[in-house]
Amino acid sequence: MSLTDAALGAQARAIRLAERSSPHVAAALALPLFMRVGPRLPIRDGDRAVHQSARRSLLRVRGRDVVAYEWGTGPDTILLVHGWRGRASQFAPIVRELRAAGFRLLAFDAPANGESAGRRTDVRDWLAAIELLQSREGRFHTVIGHSFGAMASAAAIRNGASAGALVAIAGMADARYLVDSFAARLGVGTATADALADRFARRILPHLEDPWPRFDSVAHPLPERMPLLVVHDRGDREVAVGEAVRLHAAHGDRSRLVLTEGAGHSRILGADAALDAVTAFVTGGTAGIDALGATSAAATRTP
Repeated sequence: MSLTDAALGAQARAIRLAERSSPHVAAALALPLFMRVGPRLPIRDGDRAVHQSARRSLLRVRGRDVVAYEWGTGPDTILLVHGWRGRASQFAPIVRELRAAGFRLLAFDAPANGESAGRRTDVRDWLAAIELLQSREGRFHTVIGHSFGAMASAAAIRNGASAGALVAIAGMADARYLVDSFAARLGVGTATADALADRFARRILPHLEDPWPRFDSVAHPLPERMPLLVVHDRGDREVAVGEAVRLHAAHGDRSRLVLTEGAGHSRILGADAALDAVTAFVTGGTAGIDALGATSAAATRTP
């Protein structure tokens, strides 16, 4: 669901041309581009030591082997869920912080991401991996999701995955944002976006008449009393900061919002303000965020 500059060339022009005659034809042309994973994200040099120190295993997810990672040996387990065209190693700064705080951490590379095999994937793989790990591990202390992984984590929890809290980093408030922002980048209109949303839903969840509410954390918030931390960069170019504001507002007093400056969509995972907030929340809940206060000029806390 990420679009490279190259992909925005001839294919995007062809889709806009098709839209003149039929939004449905344009949507049919856009769907493969929308579902494309793209090249695998390389491991950053600064994340390599944590990545290599992980204990590894294989999960069987929807008929495919998925690489899983484990760090630490604490009594409480935290699940880390990466985003579209992401990988578990991106959480290395968070792993360092929370392992030092005494937690055990689990993560996985979804199919076609990181070190897991495959060329195709969709949200069903994220949901299945989370469900499998939760059934094996029991209740998670906290689930921490980044971008698409934050949305998938929220959906999994609403669908029954057991967790004490959720951290959504650079995430969207609902899945329809993915379609609408993709359509905007293509330069197509609402009718094509609607047709693309319908075609995509029928492709991945054909048994549901309208699957989009299942991935809408505004219309359908997290289970009652579950605390939420929303971390987002004001200048995020992939997921607008307004999504963080909407997600936070939908959860009222049990949510805390931390906004960073200059960290962007992915580098936020290693930003000091984000790491401080995540550690404070995981160790102390919303009270931990309240106690953290405005300790950094790079962060703004909104109760």
